Amino acid sequence: MNVTLVPEEKGVESLARQIRLTGRAYPIFDVAHLVLKRPDRYQVAFSVVKKPDGQVAHPLWVCNLDDTLWLSDQEAVNHILRKHFETFYKAERTATDPPKGTYTFVAQCSLSGAILGPPNYHDYQNKLRKLHAERFARMPFEVYKAKVKIVKDEAVVKKWLEDQSWKTEYSCLNVSEAKTLGSREEVERHFREVHFGNIVRAVESHRLAGTAAQQLPTAALRQLLRRAWDDQQRFPLRVVTTLSQQFAAHGLQFFKVNKTITHVAVARPHYLDLVATPVSEGVKRIVDFIQMHPGCTRRNLIEALAPAPARPAAVETPGAAEGAVATDPGVAAPSSVVPPPGGLQEPAPEQTTVIADLHWLIHQGHVIEFANGKIETAKKPVPKPPRPATKPSGAEAANAENTADAQAIAVVEPGSDAGSEPVGAPPGALSPEPVREGTANASPAETPPPVGPADGNPSAAN
Repeated sequence: MNVTLVPEEKGVESLARQIRLTGRAYPIFDVAHLVLKRPDRYQVAFSVVKKPDGQVAHPLWVCNLDDTLWLSDQEAVNHILRKHFETFYKAERTATDPPKGTYTFVAQCSLSGAILGPPNYHDYQNKLRKLHAERFARMPFEVYKAKVKIVKDEAVVKKWLEDQSWKTEYSCLNVSEAKTLGSREEVERHFREVHFGNIVRAVESHRLAGTAAQQLPTAALRQLLRRAWDDQQRFPLRVVTTLSQQFAAHGLQFFKVNKTITHVAVARPHYLDLVATPVSEGVKRIVDFIQMHPGCTRRNLIEALAPAPARPAAVETPGAAEGAVATDPGVAAPSSVVPPPGGLQEPAPEQTTVIADLHWLIHQGHVIEFANGKIETAKKPVPKPPRPATKPSGAEAANAENTADAQAIAVVEPGSDAGSEPVGAPPGALSPEPVREGTANASPAETPPPVGPADGNPSAAN
């Protein structure tokens, strides 16, 4: 089986909305560990493995009544006839003749207390195997058989005789024609013939909520889930891969910090050149402050660029200070100062402007605000080194050599200047323009600035 943990879509949508609103960059591996912390934050996808010839190595079966997953159709049928029996059949007990003969002892299961009857009774082996299959299938049959004891208690023998004096019949429900079945074996055969195809189906993959997957009745599937969860808890690569696809569908971007830690944010880092890009004075102040104060936070920025106005002085209640004496030394005297109305102050207009400018910078990728609250500007991209010149092929090298030889043996007419065109030059051909001193290369101002990576971060972004 393949077991994959998939972050729950609604939870990812909520996380994406929070990232867009706050503008902060979060390490995506930390987000994955946050998802794995609670089973209601992820779903579990079970899928079969196919052999090289295309056959399924082990099938999966789903019960449509309660969306449970099973490793065999027999387990699914036993589960339905145990948990949903009243949906399909109705048991009715009718009196019948008790077993003939004298019985002095019976066999009894020491684990469940069920009375199986005398070992020489005709239905003993059927009851023994049926009880083992329904309740103790995990235990080998021979081991379970050793748990059955012989009881000679008259009360136990009498109880078995009373149970045998009644016959249980089963009426079929939800069928077009009324039918009565005489045993549980007939009930199972009828269920497989009539209801099995609509209730139980074979699947190649099935997805369950994390909470429901942890409560699956099949112990083997729960063990596979636990193993997959432990593996992702150590290194959640698969969860991160799925998270990246889900976040990308919500328009979020990814980049690496120090070429190691992948972050998810509203925008990738994009360097802002204050010299070449016209921006407002407020934006320049924000960028300059962040560059001059590495590791600063949003609060430090606002307090420095737009400090909050002084709070109004506390109002002293008249007469409160006079005669206010604490009777108990351990109890402080009542305060005579009344705090100003409105515990929370609205941001001043200057602060609102700074917050708006910072919001714009973050959503453009010029400023990065990390999950721990620290802020930094996008770094200037490092120019890429020039590509090495490609070596000419053999044919091209031979042609170039022949051309050089032809130019070397060109004949110059007597009396002509050494710098004139060689004989045999095509009409209109011009000699190369002489290079003037100081103008061999373009000036730095005329050279276009190098184009860096898209994220503006020297570290390669994903």
